[in-house]
Amino acid sequence: MADGDLHERTADRVGSLDRAGVESHLDALVSNNRFTIAVVFPAVGAVMLLASAESLLPDPLAFNPLLVLIGVAVMRLPLLSGVMPLVDRRGGLALAALVVYTYAIEYVGTTTGLPYGEFSYGVSLGPMLGPVPYALPLFFIPLVLNSYLLCLLVLGERARSLPVRLLAVSTTVVAIDLVLDPGAVALGFWSFDGGGYYGVPLLNYAGWVLSAVVATALIDIAFARGSLLDRVRDCPYMLDDMVSFVLLWGGINAFYAAWGPVVVASGFALSLVYIDRFDFDVRPSVLSD
Repeated sequence: MADGDLHERTADRVGSLDRAGVESHLDALVSNNRFTIAVVFPAVGAVMLLASAESLLPDPLAFNPLLVLIGVAVMRLPLLSGVMPLVDRRGGLALAALVVYTYAIEYVGTTTGLPYGEFSYGVSLGPMLGPVPYALPLFFIPLVLNSYLLCLLVLGERARSLPVRLLAVSTTVVAIDLVLDPGAVALGFWSFDGGGYYGVPLLNYAGWVLSAVVATALIDIAFARGSLLDRVRDCPYMLDDMVSFVLLWGGINAFYAAWGPVVVASGFALSLVYIDRFDFDVRPSVLSD
């Protein structure tokens, strides 16, 4: 065997072991701390965001972008751990294309007012890439992927149809924004010119339909539907990020008496109960490997 071939195979094995080790450690971390990640973090996050908006926190802590990003990243861990074993080269390229699309559509939106309507950020979300937060994919892509996974489980065999998937996932993503944007506007994260649904213009939701359709198509390319369905069925925590979303944004909207978004968030909660995704141990734990 040539030295070059031996070196290449050794490198492949080391890379494979490294990835398998990371996946194993992440799985253990999430499995052992489901309640902390899916319930404690969004509850604390909601309290801190509301306290920030109501001027109850000192300036260094109020809407601190580092704390916001850390909190969001932690709540995304179950989804990351669930998806990671399925990401191959094709999936990586498709997800990279989705990241590029996320930045591009937000840049167009912030500079032209289309397709979301005229809006501006009122709270720092960390370092900016021009008018767009670097962390934007961390906020947007998981919402679409959570919607995709939820629809796979709820629809069952009907999810085999591409038109059904596109319609169902796009509708779910828009429903998520019916909860997210009113809460974010109430907090002051961003604001729109003109009124509408709890301060959000209807044009914004048309923009989310476009974004959702494109994102769903790229997720379809990134993952084999059957493998993704098997994974979300077998991985009990894979939709815990959706649990966090319901608790965080449902709670914020309830505080501001935005009952329309609360009703939609309750619908997501019922969907999660229907697919048996409130099955984690309710005893609090500390983050541990």
